[in-house]
Amino acid sequence: MAIDGPFARRICRVRASARLRSLARLAAAAAVVVSSARCGATPDPGTGPTPPVNSNEPVLVGAGDIAMCPLGAQSATALLLDQIGGTVFTTGDNVYEGPTLAKYTECYGPAWGRHLGRTRPSPGNHDYDPPGPAAYFTYFGVAAGDAGLGYYSYDIATWHVISLNSMVGMRPGSDQHAWLQSDLAANPVRCTVAYFHHPLFSSAQHGPTAAVRDLWRLLYDNGVDVVLNGHDHVYERFAPQDPNGKADAARGIRQFTVGTGGATLYGFGIPAPNSETRASVHGVLKLYLQASGYAWEFIPVAGQSYRDGGAGPCH
Repeated sequence: MAIDGPFARRICRVRASARLRSLARLAAAAAVVVSSARCGATPDPGTGPTPPVNSNEPVLVGAGDIAMCPLGAQSATALLLDQIGGTVFTTGDNVYEGPTLAKYTECYGPAWGRHLGRTRPSPGNHDYDPPGPAAYFTYFGVAAGDAGLGYYSYDIATWHVISLNSMVGMRPGSDQHAWLQSDLAANPVRCTVAYFHHPLFSSAQHGPTAAVRDLWRLLYDNGVDVVLNGHDHVYERFAPQDPNGKADAARGIRQFTVGTGGATLYGFGIPAPNSETRASVHGVLKLYLQASGYAWEFIPVAGQSYRDGGAGPCH
């Protein structure tokens, strides 16, 4: 909701340190996005300094399906990032309704853009809508990997982290498949997480994306522990399973769908096999990267009570 008139002028008179808390209470009361209150030349709330966080702790935190202007909930989920350290991931569809540089700057920028310096994104189908993905690569720069490719890897503490691009070739023989095979062979660490936009397994509106199965199988065959996805605007957690959807406690990958960054939420159909929990709520997933395992916590926006948490070992 937009805040203007006398109420906005009252907000402008409070101390800067109280401004974020006031907006958070508004988000809780209305259960919608916190929009900006403009006060003359004063910057929008959210574009200024954020509370100090430890960006070096071994944590991945984020979501996908983020900036839907003007009524997305990206400002509310960005308030959560303000309080959480670590590396920020995105699971695609960073902006909607035409991925121009202006959309990234004006819709993503005032919210999740506060954390651009610690963000490692992945693209989704809406990042490839006309006029194409050029603005995605321009906005995120080297953090998005090589321009035009959109897949890359990096390390956090003892973990290897892989960001893939489910909008380019994924079958055996493709450049991305060959790159992933080489990357996994060169990084035989115990704990690995991969993230990309389209989920192989889903109980929500879009359902499973069979086209990612070849990449999933390569991840499974090389002992990857966790996969993070978006595309369906929900939170869903699966038990460890193989690429064919068979439960596999010993070698299976645990998939999280976290399309909860700000876009309009979806509902669910019949639960897919091995689906352990499901929720239609905005929020972020915080993944603690431990020496020989991981723990997770789904943190909802203010005013929502759903939470999820747990832990698992690396293979």
